[in-house]
Order: sequence, then structure tokens, then C-alpha cells
Amino acid sequence: MADDEKNPAREVITDYAQSHFRYFRTADGTVYAQRNGHPVARPIRSQGTTGSHRQELMVGLYRDGLGVFNGTALKEALDLIEALALTEDVQPVYIRVAPGFDGATWLDLGRSDGQSVRIHPTGWDITVPDPREVCWRRTQLTGELPLPARDTDGKGIDLLLRLCNFATAETECLAIAWLIGCLGPSVPVPAPFLTGPQGAGKSTGGRMLVRVIEGMSGDLRRAPKDEENLIAAVAAGWVTALDNLSHMTPDLSDAMCCIVTGAENVKRALFTDGDVFRARYRRPLLLTGIDVGVIRPDLAERLLPLRLERPRVRRTEAELWQEYAEALPVVLGSLLDLTVKVRAAEAETPTDLRMADFAHLCAQLDAATGLGALAAYRASLDDLNDDVIEGDLLAQTVLRHAAELEPGAGQRMTSTEWLHCLSRLYAGEDFRPLPKGWPTTGKVLSDRLKRLQPTLAARGVLIDSGRTKEGRYIEMTRSPAPPAPEQEPAF
Repeated sequence: MADDEKNPAREVITDYAQSHFRYFRTADGTVYAQRNGHPVARPIRSQGTTGSHRQELMVGLYRDGLGVFNGTALKEALDLIEALALTEDVQPVYIRVAPGFDGATWLDLGRSDGQSVRIHPTGWDITVPDPREVCWRRTQLTGELPLPARDTDGKGIDLLLRLCNFATAETECLAIAWLIGCLGPSVPVPAPFLTGPQGAGKSTGGRMLVRVIEGMSGDLRRAPKDEENLIAAVAAGWVTALDNLSHMTPDLSDAMCCIVTGAENVKRALFTDGDVFRARYRRPLLLTGIDVGVIRPDLAERLLPLRLERPRVRRTEAELWQEYAEALPVVLGSLLDLTVKVRAAEAETPTDLRMADFAHLCAQLDAATGLGALAAYRASLDDLNDDVIEGDLLAQTVLRHAAELEPGAGQRMTSTEWLHCLSRLYAGEDFRPLPKGWPTTGKVLSDRLKRLQPTLAARGVLIDSGRTKEGRYIEMTRSPAPPAPEQEPAF
């Protein structure tokens, strides 16, 4: 009997694959292949432009002298491998940043040799991770980072801030806090919104911040036209950077809130009737623009405004990016040094801010460096509250009405009564027409007030709702004035 009859092609391929690769599945059932001793994993059904597992097998079989096999044999072998892998243990895959053992975190440098940075409580090291600890997933958006420099003495942070045109020291420390937050796989961070006058270098500054984490190939992109394309772009990379936003639709605003704090998208799997495809995502997000118009209150709590100023001296793109590329290893090394120092610092977690994890990180940064990041973060949220109020006529009208209440006093009415009250106050004695988007029913007004609750509370107006025997009500209360500080008696 001939050798090829004793060992069919599919068996040769299967034996070769199982001896050179490790196969496992993720929680959503996707089967991945990982070359022995290498941390990068590829889905076995992928036909992506970064290289598929099928191509890996074909090249390996050819180079090891086992021959060239046809597509039918490869398909049958992969079908069997996929079925066997579904019985293996579940292991997650990560893009760019991952949790490790013993409280460590990992940063994928995007290198072909698999070298990554392990950030642990006492420092950081460059090494190839154990494939059973970290599995990297790479896409076209995964750029290569340089090997970070050691013993930088913080020079890299100064180099980065000198290249960017941040307007104030408070803005600089918030940018640093955001970069440290990007190295944490489980810490949701607010989205920096780079703003400033025309010519302030917002796009350039955004690219510089992104490329500290994503490498020199990291770039800004236009906002996708629909949520499905936005989710696909977010899931394929770590930092998502949207450039030159001039208008923010309600759908885009809601999608950005989900990106920052995390969500899951479920849709029907292709070529099936009953199966679904799940995509979980929570990613660092960065935005640039001069003015995006009205900012919704829920997004405002997730933004981090970073204001830039126009540079006094202009430089060519080639000169600027050459200097940046030369400084990037030092910048990355300094950022890693500071991250270790900040994570080791002890600080209390502020309990009054929505993004509590980032607020705690700012407090740790203050404890480690004394920069005043937490105060700057609070001030930035106050500015955003002002922006929300300036763009919302209903919020302005509520504040006008609340100003007539006694401190500590409340007023209770139904939503319909509140609608008539606030509409009359806005129209005034000259009966000016109500603006477009003004609530038309009590239910719409109630929903709008719920959305504005945090913004109004920051200005001392508390909105509450409840039910009595007569029906539902909305109560508006003006916070009591803080007590005046006691004066020492004069002698």
C-alpha cells in the first residue's frame, strides 16, 4: 500500500498542526491557533490581511519538506482541529494591553519576536510572555512600538509635553494621567477632547498622544457614518482616535459613552439563521475638534477637555515627526517608570465623581508627583457642565426658576405642570416662541430632566421624582448655601 494511502493528507496536516501549534477557544467560541512559544494568536478561520492560520500551515508544511497540499485537505484538517479545540479550556485574547499574573499588566510592543512589556508592582521588564498567561491578537491597527529606554529620569515626559502645545500645566497633567490610564486593561478612562483655536495643532497633538501607545503607524480617523462600522474599528484596535469632529449626533454620543465605559454588541452571525456574534468592547477614546456643538450631559461626564494653543514657531512635518520618532523610546520608558510609581502610591478614591477609577488614578498621580491632577480633573468637569448648560435652553430656564427658590426649599409639581411653568418662564412677557427641541409633553420633560440631573446638581439644583396617591411628581430643590467660615475674634 502506498504511503499517501496510509497517511491521508488531512492526517499529515493535522499531526503537523498539533505538534507546532496550540489551539484554544475564547468565551464566544472562536478558535485560535498559537505557535508554540509565541504569544500571538490567530483565529483559524480568519482570512485577514495580517496573515491567516491557513497560510501559516501552508508555509510551515512546505518549508519543513512535507509538501504542498490542496484546499480540500486543508479544509478537512482545519474542520477537525476546530472541533477538537472546542473541548479545550477557554482563554481570552487581548489587543495591545492585557492583565497578567500576580497583579502585573502587559503591553504588546507589536514586534514579530513577541517581546512585550510586563509592568509589575516593583518595575517593568521586556520579555516574551508565557502563551498561557497572555495571548495577543493583532490586526492591521496594531502598530510596532520601539523598545522603551531605561533610566530616563523622567526626561521623556518633558520631551512629549514640549512637542505638544498644551495651554496650561493643568492640561498637561491630565494628558499624562490619561496615558497612564491607557496602560491599564481594567480602568475606564474619560475621552480626551483636544480643542483650541484653528492652527493650534489639535490633530498633531492627538497623533502624538495616540502614538505613545499605538506606535508610529497610529493615526486619527474620521468618525464612521454608522455605529456598526464604529464598533468594528473600535474592536480592532486599542486607542480609537476621531479627528476634526464638528457635530455630534445623539447616536454617536451614545456610542461614545459605550466605548468609554464598556458595552456589548450582539448581531446575527454571517451565513447562519440562529447563531449570534458577540462583540464586547471598552477602549480608550480620543477626540479632536474646534467645536462639536451641544454636548449631552452623559457624554460630558466621560470627556476630558485638553486645550491647546497656537505655537509661536512653526516647524515642518518631517522635522517634527523625526524628532518625535527619536524621542518615542525615551517617552515610553518615562511613561512606564511613572506608571509603576503611580500604581504604588496610596490615595483615597473620590466618591463624588462618576469616573471613579480615573479620579483615583489622578489622586495616585498627585500622591506620587504632586501635580494636582485631581483638582484639574474637577475643574475640567465644571467647565464641561458650563458647556452643557450654555447649549441647553431648558437647563438655563430651570436654573432661572431655581434661583427664585429659597435655599433648602423645594417645589413639587407634576411633569405637565412643570412643563407649563418652565414654558411660561422661557416665553416671558413678550411671548417669544419656544425653541426647536423644547419638550412638548410632560413625559418628554421628565426624561430631559433625568438626563440633566448631574449637570443641575453641580449647580446646586436637585431634581427628584416620586409618586403619591394623587400621582407622580417632580420635585425641584435648591441646595442650601454652605455655611460661612467662622471668623477668629479680633483682639
